[in-house]
Amino acid sequence: MDRSKQREIASKGGKAAHQKGTAHEWTSEEAREAGRKGGMASHRRKQQQQQPTEQSMGNAPEGEQMVAGESSSEGMMENDGDLVR
Repeated sequence: MDRSKQREIASKGGKAAHQKGTAHEWTSEEAREAGRKGGMASHRRKQQQQQPTEQSMGNAPEGEQMVAGESSSEGMMENDGDLVR
């Protein structure tokens, strides 16, 4: 559907809701809270996207670097507190 046509239809729906009295009108406090939540969600997504790249670059904690195709505990045995491959 053409964007202008879709916008026109949505506009008519909004106007009808206001005339009927069922439209929600945001207070400045509600708008502020919604913006805060959106910003936090966006920031959280950006952090999650960066984490896999950091691990693949070898920034895992000392002694916990991964070998391709191996989980962190796979292929290791504990021998008197020492990790042995």
